[in-house]
Amino acid sequence: MSEKFYSRFTEKKGSQKKEEARREKKAFLTQEQGKEGQKRRSFDYAQDDRKVRQDDKAGRQDDKRGRQENRKGRQDDKRLPEGGLFSGVLSDDAQNVLNNFDAVLQSVRPLNSKQRLQLPHNIRDLSHQLTDQRGERKMTYMNDKVLLSAYANYFVWWNLVRQTKLLKGLPSSSFPKNNSICLDLGSGPLTFVTALWIARPELRNLNLTWYCLDLSQNTLALGEEIYLSVASRLPPSDEKAAPYWKIIRVKGSLSTHIKEKADFVSSANMINELEQTGEYPPEYWAKKYFGEISSFAKKDAAYLLIEPGVPKAARMLSLFRERFIAEGFDINGPCTHCGSCAMNGFKAFTGSSGKWCNFAFSTEDAPEKLAKLSESARLPKERAVLSFLSVSKPGEKPAAGSIRIISDPMRLPERITGYYGCSSDGLVLVKTRQNLKSGDIINVKEKKGDQRDEKTGAVVVNF
Repeated sequence: MSEKFYSRFTEKKGSQKKEEARREKKAFLTQEQGKEGQKRRSFDYAQDDRKVRQDDKAGRQDDKRGRQENRKGRQDDKRLPEGGLFSGVLSDDAQNVLNNFDAVLQSVRPLNSKQRLQLPHNIRDLSHQLTDQRGERKMTYMNDKVLLSAYANYFVWWNLVRQTKLLKGLPSSSFPKNNSICLDLGSGPLTFVTALWIARPELRNLNLTWYCLDLSQNTLALGEEIYLSVASRLPPSDEKAAPYWKIIRVKGSLSTHIKEKADFVSSANMINELEQTGEYPPEYWAKKYFGEISSFAKKDAAYLLIEPGVPKAARMLSLFRERFIAEGFDINGPCTHCGSCAMNGFKAFTGSSGKWCNFAFSTEDAPEKLAKLSESARLPKERAVLSFLSVSKPGEKPAAGSIRIISDPMRLPERITGYYGCSSDGLVLVKTRQNLKSGDIINVKEKKGDQRDEKTGAVVVNF
């Protein structure tokens, strides 16, 4: 107790004054003890808070180590099917670029603190424009700087995650050869071109010319900056190779003239964006757009089309598939055959209960910063879904009896797991005790039998 207060207590005389002084002294001591207790509790709370932050940091580090171990485990796991569509693993330097794609964007189009604070809100607003408010969205929405920034920081990043995962698992026949003229339709911010550079390091050594076609010149300009920044971080392994592919930006639509016929044509999330009114059936639009897209290419060109894993897009890809087969193309993926499509999306597209061709994978190993941004925008993703079609002349020849897994696992009696698959015999139900994943290819020598799936009528295959 301080000397000032002690003197105040002792100066009071008489029994009444002494009692009053005693009460004041007691009150003062109680107050002092309360302050000490509050300080101690504040210190304890700070200690607890600091421990929680330390535990949280340690937990994130453990999660990171766990993801790294999982990736390494997938590399070392010999039990995975040879044709695992999403089993490929990026190199460490490529994974680092993907994990820190926000740094790439900040280097080409930096955001200030206020803009970064508004980013989750802008992302959510754009998400509405791309989904439930799609009918009100302008075709030139990507010319808006705010929406373009939101698109690049969220949607481009997620598309890179999806596309690099797919591109890593496709056969070499799905990609352009050296000295090819390539055309990327609906290129936007060159997402596909950038994803291909990240996922396939052997292609960085090739001499490729890319015509990138889109309605928005601003988006194309941003995309070229992003691609060049990524290419500088992931240089070709061949010192004699050019440091990057030649990019030619073309502002226009599918009716725009391109100077050279393409050896390779790609599009990602474009067909789903094209006008498809209810006045005409999907078969009409497939014929129209197939004719326009194929007019850009040489007769023996290769095509790789990637779309969202929704019934509308899957139906269009199935119709495109029919036309490619009629033109003599081989299917590199996802099909293991050139017969009728077992999951053409017709029923699902028309609103009936039915399946469509799409593939999903978990996002547990997605970039941590992207996952946090998704949570901030209230758009978390637990899995990514896509549909695709890869064709060429000649194409990949799958082994006889190949089945592509096209569903999530289903629990069946007797500890059996079921998966729907696509084969030359149509839709099959694979029963197995093995752990398969969407997109995997398995080989079964004899799969015909009398047993049928009661729900779909698919042939039952024991694997």
